[in-house]
Formats: sequence, structure tokens, C-alpha cells
Amino acid sequence: MGSLFFENLKISLSAVFANKTRSILTALGIVIGVLSVTLMGTLISGLDRSFESSMSWLGKDILYVSRYEWFSDMEWWEVRNRPRMRTEYVDKIKEKSKYALAVSPVMQRGASLSYEDKETITEIFGTNEEYMETISTDIERGRFFTASEDKVGARVTIIGGGIKDAFFGDEDAIGKYIKIDNLKFRVIGVLEKQGKFLGLFSVDKQAVLPLGAYKRIFSKRGWMRLSVKVPENKIDEGLDEISGVMRQIRGLRPSEKSDFAINQTKAFESQYNRLKIAIGGTGFFITLLSLVVGGIGIMNIMFVTVKERTREIGVRKAIGATNGMILSQFLMEAVTICFFAGLLGLSLAYVSSIFINKIFPSTLPLGLSIFSILISMVVGIVSGFIPAYKASKLDPIDSLRYE
Repeated sequence: MGSLFFENLKISLSAVFANKTRSILTALGIVIGVLSVTLMGTLISGLDRSFESSMSWLGKDILYVSRYEWFSDMEWWEVRNRPRMRTEYVDKIKEKSKYALAVSPVMQRGASLSYEDKETITEIFGTNEEYMETISTDIERGRFFTASEDKVGARVTIIGGGIKDAFFGDEDAIGKYIKIDNLKFRVIGVLEKQGKFLGLFSVDKQAVLPLGAYKRIFSKRGWMRLSVKVPENKIDEGLDEISGVMRQIRGLRPSEKSDFAINQTKAFESQYNRLKIAIGGTGFFITLLSLVVGGIGIMNIMFVTVKERTREIGVRKAIGATNGMILSQFLMEAVTICFFAGLLGLSLAYVSSIFINKIFPSTLPLGLSIFSILISMVVGIVSGFIPAYKASKLDPIDSLRYE
């Protein structure tokens, strides 16, 4: 049995390499199909990793109270007319809520950061001393500002790892002064690096200031949200309670709609799942179409091959080859073409993923690679079976007479 397998493999390889151009053109559909399914899987795998990392940065146990929903079909003017968040809401939420473990007001705006001859435009955040409890990032070096520094509006800042690398390189940033919109701030801490949010923009290029300094220097420019940390096992209860507390603070009657939004990572998860379905559906359609076209092409070329080698089939049967041997020979040939097509498609996908990864996160899982090769071989079996079966049923005498 083993010797028959290797004999058929040898014949198949000889036939494939004897007609290289024809084999490549025949297998083009399989190559495109394997390339499509691997690139789709690679992209989704990379997205999954980036999404999980980004969601951990946002925090599943953090509720974001603001004027706007992250994803909404509401009219812009309706949302725009909502009252802004206020810093005094922080103390009221702490007073009325039993689930709020930490509450930090966060004001945000763009600003120019510079150090000596280096400059960058990025986002700055004004917040209170509880901010670190509402994010998953830790201080890599230095410290966070205190409540007293916030109260007096001290000009201190905590910078992201990206800012530290861009401005100071290997130097220690602690104690150095940077300019934020041409005003000096002393660096007292550096945040751990977090990478890119959803693979799109870096969260390491930021500067965090005491809210007292932010409001005194930048007035009320920029928008505010409230970040509320709740127990991880009481997220739904916390959401309901914070919603009720906010309605009390805003003085809303039971019949009135809420004029605020409470966002959490579930909103991103819903949108992300839709994106994955869209990518997966498109990739599946392209893959299926390519494999069907490729399978038809292989079936067609195998019929031609059987026709061309009719006398060979007659000779083999005359010297004792059984129908099963002929069937396995031609089936092996179809599978071999698809196998090499799968390898070519996988190689192209791997090279493509390297370049894609420089722009967007992508990884090529081992399981997907094996699946791609297996699916290409299955296509070879399905598309090559009918021509191989026809070859096995040829009459040896008629085959020997074939011109």
C-alpha cells in the first residue's frame, strides 16, 4: 500500500512539473481562494488581539458618563443640546452611589507639547487623583499627582511612554520640564506603554495634568466625561445605579428621557462583532467563489489529462494495474496540484501579512495555515474524482488503440 502511494506520488509530481505553466494556470483559482481565506483569518486574528488589548485599556468595569453615546443614531442637534458634565457631579456620585469605587472627571483637548527643539501635537487630559484607578495603565517611573497638587493647580504632568521616548530617549524624564502650549510643566511620572488603540492610534502619546491646573490654564476648553469604576462582578447593578444617580443630579422626572449617556466596552464589542461578520462574510464569499472556479478548472484540466494519457492507461491496465490504482493515480495528481497551489497561496498570504502588520495588526495562526492546506486538498479530491473515475473505467483494449 505504501509503495503504491509513493509510486502514484512520483507519477503525479512528474506530470505536474512536466507541465508547470499549465499546472500554475489551472491552480490559480485555488491560490486566490487560499490567499483570501488566510488573509481574512489573519486580519481577524490580528483584530482580535488588538481589540482585547484595547478593551483592557478601557476597562470592562469602567462606566463612561458623558453627553454623547459612542455609537448612536440620534440626531446631532438633539445630543448637542444636552447639558455638559460638571466637576461637582463627582462628589455627588460618590455620596449617593454604593457601587462607585472611584470617580474621576476627565477633560480632554489637543495641545502642543515641546522639549528643547522637539515638538509634537497630541491630547492632554485634566483629571483628579483617582484617575489611575479608572484605567488599566500603571506608572512605569515616578508617581501620580496628589489631591493637594490638584487643589492648588500645580504645574506637574504625567506623560505617556511615547512622549518620553520622543523627547528624552534613554534619559530619565522625571524632574525635567516640558512645555504644554508654551507653558512649563514638570514631569513627575511616566505611564507604561500600551501600544495602539484598535491598531489605529497610539495611546502612549498623551499628557495627564491635575484638573485644577487644566481648568485654570485652559479654562473650560475641551469636553468632559466622568469615569466611574464599579465592582467587576456588579457592572449591571452599577450601571443601573449610576444612571439613577445621574437622573437625580440632573433633576429629571420619570417621564423625561435621560440627557446623558453611560458608555461601556459592550458598545465597542457590538460594533466590532458587526465588523468581523462583514469581513468574514466578504472573505467567505470570495474564498468560496475562487475555490469553485479553481475546482472547475482542475476538473477540466484533469479530463484533458486523461484524454492525453489514454494509451498510457491502456498499457498500465494491460500489465496488471487495477481500476483502483488508476483512480488513485489521477486523484493523486489533482490533489498534488491543489497542494502546491495551497502552499503558494499560503506563502503569498504570509508575505502579505508582514507588510499589512506594519500598517494594521495581523497575525497568521498556525491552525489557519493547516486548514488552508487541507481545504485546498479537499478541493483536489472533489474536483479530481470524476476524471479519475472515468480514467479507471476505460477499457484497456480501446485505450491501447487510441490515437
